[in-house]
Amino acid sequence: MRVAPIKRVVLLVVVTLALGVGLLRLWQGPVLPGYRIESLPLVQTLVASGRVVSVSRAQIGSEITGVVLERRVQEGDQVEPGDILLVLRADDIEAQVRQAEAAIAQLETTTRPQAAVAMARAETQLEQASRETARRRDLILRALLATEVLEQAEQQEILARNALETARLTAASLAPGKAEETVLRERLQALQAQLAKTLVRAEAAGTVLTRNAEPGDLVQPGRVLFTIALSGPTEILAPFDEKNLALLALQQNAQVLADAYPNLPFPATVNFIAPGIDPQRGTVDIRLLVEPVPAFLRQDMTVSVNIETGRRDQAVAIPNDALGSVQGSTAQVLAVRDGKVQRLPVTLGLRGLAMSEIVAGLAAGDTVLADATLALADGSRVRIAALALPL
Repeated sequence: MRVAPIKRVVLLVVVTLALGVGLLRLWQGPVLPGYRIESLPLVQTLVASGRVVSVSRAQIGSEITGVVLERRVQEGDQVEPGDILLVLRADDIEAQVRQAEAAIAQLETTTRPQAAVAMARAETQLEQASRETARRRDLILRALLATEVLEQAEQQEILARNALETARLTAASLAPGKAEETVLRERLQALQAQLAKTLVRAEAAGTVLTRNAEPGDLVQPGRVLFTIALSGPTEILAPFDEKNLALLALQQNAQVLADAYPNLPFPATVNFIAPGIDPQRGTVDIRLLVEPVPAFLRQDMTVSVNIETGRRDQAVAIPNDALGSVQGSTAQVLAVRDGKVQRLPVTLGLRGLAMSEIVAGLAAGDTVLADATLALADGSRVRIAALALPL
């Protein structure tokens, strides 16, 4: 008969204990996720999307109007200075070049010798006219001829002398290196230059990016036929928010990931910071030098850039999600001390992707809530469910 009272006592004790534990837990507050602050290595980075660019590009076109006879390169081909990219039909220009060459040959083999013969004939005629004038003058002195006959001889001598001078001038203009030959050779060179323009060549080494002409196309000056990425260092162009400008510096190291090859990161180095800000986007352009260049990298490929802007061997660090009201280098945290919540201001140092350095306000070993946005009053009691720090 004593069993029932014992059961009731036991039940009463269990209920009392449970109620006590419940009241204790209620007094201690809710269980909330949090972190224990530690001192650990920290790297500050900036991240942005960019694209692969060459140092410069060349747009190749034709200097003359013509019909494409042959295209010798396509996208991806490597070219060297002087390589022929495109051949235009040149029948009419070739015919004009042959005509110019024939004119020079005619000058050398026919016109110039004929001028020499004409000058020799004029010299002979002058000598004959001079002798005739002298003979008639002698006869007049002996009163054997009328004066009018002498005047006729002198007139013939003047005409012969003028003819010789004309022949000399003609021969001089036809001499090697003189006016006539210079005009013909300049015309030939101009036509040969036109003929050379029917071969569209690469002016510098590089890689063909685009081609916009096929055999049979009519091309004209001003039309871009090929775009060539000139050989030289490969760079990454990435715009960063201007608020991060103070963190950027030349020669900073970076890790780059191509969207197409996310498991193959490669290194790069900051080698240019734009002197101006894009007012529409509020960004500053950064160029990073890639060396060595991965074999899979392609022009205009989209990449993600992670620039290392600072490093600490040991730093008091806190996960970024535990920071609230971040403004510049200041923020707030919900610290837990003696089981009570305390909203504290902290000063930030390096900012990593997952962790940030605490310069002032917290120390290693302190505990903070994982969510700094919780609406908890100072002094509220909470219990911490410890979370692992993000790597």
